[in-house]
Amino acid sequence: MLHIMRRIQDLKSFTLHAKDGELGRLREVFFDDSSWRVRYLVVETGHWLVGRQVLITPEALGSIHEEKWTLQIELTREQIETSPLMDTKQPLLSRQQEEEYHRHYNWLPYWRSGLLGYLGRSYENKDKGEETEDPHLRSSDEVSGYQVEARDGEVGYVEDFVIDEKDWVIRYLEISTHRGWFGKKILLAPTWIEQVDWEDRKVRVDLLREVIRSAPEYEEGQLIGRDYEINLYSHYGRNQYWE
Repeated sequence: MLHIMRRIQDLKSFTLHAKDGELGRLREVFFDDSSWRVRYLVVETGHWLVGRQVLITPEALGSIHEEKWTLQIELTREQIETSPLMDTKQPLLSRQQEEEYHRHYNWLPYWRSGLLGYLGRSYENKDKGEETEDPHLRSSDEVSGYQVEARDGEVGYVEDFVIDEKDWVIRYLEISTHRGWFGKKILLAPTWIEQVDWEDRKVRVDLLREVIRSAPEYEEGQLIGRDYEINLYSHYGRNQYWE
């Protein structure tokens, strides 16, 4: 069985299309630092909306057309153009801003649903004082470059993220190891992370460097099949997420 998983860098090669025209290209994603689910795609709109970046949620995503290198967005350009202005320079959105965003599209916010939310479901107005704190959103661009530390020392840094398109969750962190390991790249699942030090920009894992060094190698852009995942999880002695 082959999963549809893509690196963020690969997704940046696709052109995003609204229902009635070209929208732009992916710049980065904002993800939840507790569930590692992608909450928003940050899109550069190019010549269409000069100087503006917009947020698109995964529930608005349609089909990916490999042959045309396009990703369909199930929204019109007018809907996107009239959406609330958001500061996309950093993912410090308040619940109030997110409420306004979801209200614009008449979507159920993700924090009120067991899933990401569905198109066509009506927005339900709850108590205004509910959940006013900032959500735990992180920028993929900001986390790229974080140092990765094993129990006995550094092993490399976060280079990219591998997203499972089935539910738009970050399934793996792509780690570029030290030059002494000949630039070998490996994958680590977010569930294996012991701690992320957001201030010191470090990802800590409860593994030894040798265990990571001897992990199945990941070649940039390779298709991740179930056999590869079985070997990966077996190597680290972890429970398989698909079970």
